[in-house]
Amino acid sequence: MDKHKDKVNRRIKRHKAVRGRTMGTPSRPRLAVYKSLKHIHAQVIDDLAGRTIVAASTAEPAAGTGKGGNCQAAAAIGTLLAQRCKEAGVKAVAFDRGGFRYHGRVKALAEAARKGGLAF
Repeated sequence: MDKHKDKVNRRIKRHKAVRGRTMGTPSRPRLAVYKSLKHIHAQVIDDLAGRTIVAASTAEPAAGTGKGGNCQAAAAIGTLLAQRCKEAGVKAVAFDRGGFRYHGRVKALAEAARKGGLAF
């Protein structure tokens, strides 16, 4: 169990470093990604106003992804998030990978969001 705590603490430390460099503004909000073993969550956040503009997750029934812990589900969330951003009028975001490595589900979500029309 101690090994797991160390791993989580290292990820949190990396996330704080990323957050020190990344700031969400009204013109370019922050796209924050969090992944658990079962699900992946993404939010577009305006840090100056302190509010979430749009969000998508495999945990919500509207996503229709079925199993949430794979790359196909992450890509579906990226597409859904890009669609919701278009409806909200968001065209460009600053990507915050949340301390996770840019591969696998995080990469699938990012590429799907780019393909859906988000610029970052």
